[in-house]
Amino acid sequence: MINQIKITKDGLEALKRELSVLVDEKRPRVVERLANARSQGDLSENSDYQSAREELEFLDGRIDEIEDVLKNVKVVSNGGNGTSIGVGTKVSLKVNGKSHLYEIVGEWEADPVNKKISHTSPLGQALIGKKVGEKVAVDAPAGKVLYEILTIG
Repeated sequence: MINQIKITKDGLEALKRELSVLVDEKRPRVVERLANARSQGDLSENSDYQSAREELEFLDGRIDEIEDVLKNVKVVSNGGNGTSIGVGTKVSLKVNGKSHLYEIVGEWEADPVNKKISHTSPLGQALIGKKVGEKVAVDAPAGKVLYEILTIG
Protein backbone atom coordinates (compact mmCIF):
# COMPACT_ATOMS: atom_id res chain seq x y z
CA MET A 1 0.00 0.00 0.00
CA ILE A 2 1.30 3.44 -0.89
CA ASN A 3 1.84 5.79 2.03
CA GLN A 4 -0.58 8.64 2.31
CA ILE A 5 0.89 12.09 1.86
CA LYS A 6 -0.09 14.46 4.64
CA ILE A 7 -1.02 17.96 3.54
CA THR A 8 -2.99 20.89 4.92
CA LYS A 9 -6.14 22.18 3.24
CA ASP A 10 -4.23 25.26 2.01
CA GLY A 11 -1.47 23.06 0.64
CA LEU A 12 -4.01 20.91 -1.21
CA GLU A 13 -5.62 23.99 -2.77
CA ALA A 14 -2.19 25.28 -3.84
CA LEU A 15 -1.37 21.95 -5.53
CA LYS A 16 -4.73 21.92 -7.31
CA ARG A 17 -4.15 25.51 -8.52
CA GLU A 18 -0.67 24.62 -9.77
CA LEU A 19 -2.03 21.59 -11.63
CA SER A 20 -4.78 23.69 -13.20
CA VAL A 21 -2.29 26.33 -14.41
CA LEU A 22 0.03 23.66 -15.83
CA VAL A 23 -2.73 21.75 -17.65
CA ASP A 24 -4.94 24.63 -18.78
CA GLU A 25 -2.42 27.39 -19.49
CA LYS A 26 1.25 26.43 -19.67
CA ARG A 27 1.03 23.06 -21.44
CA PRO A 28 -1.20 24.31 -24.32
CA ARG A 29 1.22 27.22 -24.94
CA VAL A 30 4.21 24.87 -25.08
CA VAL A 31 2.35 22.44 -27.39
CA GLU A 32 1.56 25.33 -29.73
CA ARG A 33 5.18 26.51 -29.61
CA LEU A 34 6.32 22.96 -30.38
CA ALA A 35 3.96 22.73 -33.36
CA ASN A 36 5.19 26.08 -34.71
CA ALA A 37 8.81 25.02 -34.33
CA ARG A 38 8.09 21.66 -35.99
CA SER A 39 6.59 23.43 -39.00
CA GLN A 40 9.84 25.31 -39.60
CA GLY A 41 11.53 22.33 -41.17
CA ASP A 42 14.82 20.66 -40.16
CA LEU A 43 14.31 19.62 -36.53
CA SER A 44 17.93 18.57 -35.94
CA GLU A 45 19.12 22.19 -36.06
CA ASN A 46 15.99 23.82 -34.64
CA SER A 47 16.85 25.02 -31.12
CA ASP A 48 13.31 26.32 -30.50
CA TYR A 49 11.94 22.85 -31.23
CA GLN A 50 14.47 21.21 -28.87
CA SER A 51 13.74 23.78 -26.16
CA ALA A 52 9.97 23.39 -26.48
CA ARG A 53 10.27 19.59 -26.43
CA GLU A 54 12.34 19.71 -23.24
CA GLU A 55 9.92 22.14 -21.62
CA LEU A 56 6.96 19.91 -22.54
CA GLU A 57 8.71 16.88 -21.03
CA PHE A 58 9.34 18.85 -17.83
CA LEU A 59 5.71 20.06 -17.65
CA ASP A 60 4.35 16.56 -18.29
CA GLY A 61 6.62 15.19 -15.55
CA ARG A 62 5.43 17.81 -13.07
CA ILE A 63 1.78 17.19 -14.03
CA ASP A 64 2.23 13.43 -13.48
CA GLU A 65 3.96 14.09 -10.16
CA ILE A 66 1.16 16.33 -8.85
CA GLU A 67 -1.53 13.91 -10.06
CA ASP A 68 0.21 11.06 -8.20
CA VAL A 69 0.37 13.16 -5.03
CA LEU A 70 -3.31 14.09 -5.29
CA LYS A 71 -4.24 10.39 -5.54
CA ASN A 72 -2.50 9.65 -2.24
CA VAL A 73 -3.17 12.82 -0.27
CA LYS A 74 -4.60 12.94 3.24
CA VAL A 75 -5.79 16.37 4.31
CA VAL A 76 -5.00 17.16 7.93
CA SER A 77 -6.08 20.10 10.02
CA ASN A 78 -4.60 20.99 13.37
CA GLY A 79 -3.09 17.55 13.72
CA GLY A 80 -2.30 18.15 17.39
CA ASN A 81 -5.81 19.29 18.42
CA GLY A 82 -4.37 22.46 19.95
CA THR A 83 -2.74 20.65 22.87
CA SER A 84 0.16 18.99 21.09
CA ILE A 85 1.97 19.65 17.85
CA GLY A 86 0.97 17.90 14.63
CA VAL A 87 0.72 18.61 10.91
CA GLY A 88 -1.42 21.69 10.44
CA THR A 89 -0.51 23.37 13.72
CA LYS A 90 1.15 26.72 14.21
CA VAL A 91 3.70 26.84 16.95
CA SER A 92 5.59 29.67 18.58
CA LEU A 93 9.12 28.67 19.51
CA LYS A 94 11.80 30.42 21.51
CA VAL A 95 15.31 29.93 20.18
CA ASN A 96 18.40 31.90 21.17
CA GLY A 97 16.23 34.32 23.17
CA LYS A 98 13.96 35.16 20.20
CA SER A 99 10.41 34.04 19.47
CA HIS A 100 9.51 32.64 16.03
CA LEU A 101 6.17 31.42 14.66
CA TYR A 102 6.28 28.27 12.51
CA GLU A 103 3.63 26.20 10.79
CA ILE A 104 4.04 22.43 10.62
CA VAL A 105 3.04 21.28 7.14
CA GLY A 106 3.32 18.29 4.83
CA GLU A 107 6.45 17.74 2.75
CA TRP A 108 4.83 19.06 -0.42
CA GLU A 109 4.12 22.47 1.03
CA ALA A 110 7.28 23.03 3.08
CA ASP A 111 8.72 26.52 2.62
CA PRO A 112 11.39 27.27 5.23
CA VAL A 113 11.79 30.87 4.07
CA ASN A 114 8.15 31.48 5.03
CA LYS A 115 8.50 29.44 8.24
CA LYS A 116 6.50 26.48 6.94
CA ILE A 117 8.41 23.41 8.03
CA SER A 118 7.78 19.83 7.04
CA HIS A 119 6.78 17.28 9.66
CA THR A 120 9.60 15.11 8.25
CA SER A 121 12.32 17.75 8.68
CA PRO A 122 14.62 17.41 11.71
CA LEU A 123 12.82 20.24 13.54
CA GLY A 124 9.39 18.98 12.47
CA GLN A 125 10.15 15.45 13.65
CA ALA A 126 11.39 16.76 16.99
CA LEU A 127 8.24 18.86 17.51
CA ILE A 128 5.51 16.35 16.56
CA GLY A 129 3.55 15.32 19.64
CA LYS A 130 5.19 17.86 21.97
CA LYS A 131 3.29 20.27 24.23
CA VAL A 132 3.64 23.85 25.44
CA GLY A 133 6.60 24.29 27.80
CA GLU A 134 8.58 21.36 26.45
CA LYS A 135 12.04 21.83 24.97
CA VAL A 136 13.53 20.02 22.01
CA ALA A 137 17.12 19.87 20.83
CA VAL A 138 17.75 19.62 17.10
CA ASP A 139 21.04 18.89 15.38
CA ALA A 140 21.88 21.68 12.95
CA PRO A 141 24.98 22.35 10.83
CA ALA A 142 26.12 24.84 13.51
CA GLY A 143 25.56 22.29 16.31
CA LYS A 144 22.64 21.47 18.60
CA VAL A 145 19.90 24.11 18.74
CA LEU A 146 17.50 24.19 21.69
CA TYR A 147 13.87 25.21 21.04
CA GLU A 148 11.28 25.94 23.71
CA ILE A 149 7.61 25.58 22.79
CA LEU A 150 5.75 28.76 23.80
CA THR A 151 2.32 28.36 22.20
CA ILE A 152 0.44 25.97 19.97
CA GLY A 153 -2.39 27.16 17.74
